[in-house]
Amino acid sequence: MLIKILLVIAVAIQIVASVYALRLVRATKYNSVWILFIVGFSLLSVERIVQFMAANGQYVPRWWFAYLGIVISVCLSIGVMYAHKLFMYIARLDRQRQLWNKRILTAVLRTEEKGRSRFSKELHDGLGPLLSSAKMSLTALTREERNPEQREILENTTYVINEAIRSLREISNNLSPHVLNDFGLARGVQNFIDKSAAMHDVKIRFTTNLRTERFDTDVEVILYRVICELINNSLKHAACSAIHLSLSQNGPELTLDYTDDGRGFKPQAMMDCGMGLSNIASRINSLGGTFRIDSQKGKGMRAAIRVNTQQQELPPRLRRRKHNR
Repeated sequence: MLIKILLVIAVAIQIVASVYALRLVRATKYNSVWILFIVGFSLLSVERIVQFMAANGQYVPRWWFAYLGIVISVCLSIGVMYAHKLFMYIARLDRQRQLWNKRILTAVLRTEEKGRSRFSKELHDGLGPLLSSAKMSLTALTREERNPEQREILENTTYVINEAIRSLREISNNLSPHVLNDFGLARGVQNFIDKSAAMHDVKIRFTTNLRTERFDTDVEVILYRVICELINNSLKHAACSAIHLSLSQNGPELTLDYTDDGRGFKPQAMMDCGMGLSNIASRINSLGGTFRIDSQKGKGMRAAIRVNTQQQELPPRLRRRKHNR
């Protein structure tokens, strides 16, 4: 009796599973793998019904069980093999999607840097000479005799033009840091730290084993922007008194370790709402690197970045195209 009850339950479960599987055929766009599994489940239901009939004393030829077992095994086996191919195809599509996302992000970042560089050059070469000419004209006017009121006006105007020239140089350098372009990553970072430390009462310690080494332009620019973003976040939001960053090269790998003693935060919450952390993660991801951040309330922040400076493996067609350039 127990066997009959179990057979009835098994038949009911397999029929329900077959019905749900049939309802999903259209969703799977009549995929052959899914159809094979449906046939296999349906035949299993038939096999359980035959077993139930045999348990009730009805005569069932033995060859039924043999043929049903063979057909079920063939359907499920072929279905599993096709499913394996399907999973491999999905994994290949996922890798291609990740590769294309990385290429798109890299193209966006390069376009952004080109725009910054072009705008910086236009400011420096266009507006800079005009301000310098105005300053020269005012200097010529100051050589002539003027009453105190006129002299004060000239001095104030000269001061304003000097401030405009200084601000223009600072904006131009922030858009496209000349030290980074001319002397490399270590000098560019040190130059930014010197300027930041001069404007804030925060001790910034920078250690590096880099000297005059040069890397791919994307690597240098992205790491420079990331370091600037981390320092600016600490100065603006962390209320810290000390920042320590270490930039080192170990073989082909560039390593950045960054810490501050600020108020701390919840990393995932900041990733979701801003502070540039998601932007940092995207930039590092475009280089194929890793970005790890750890922080707790009242315990400061620690960030670790690892980037392989060797050329990323590309498809043969892209490698030939890059080589031809």
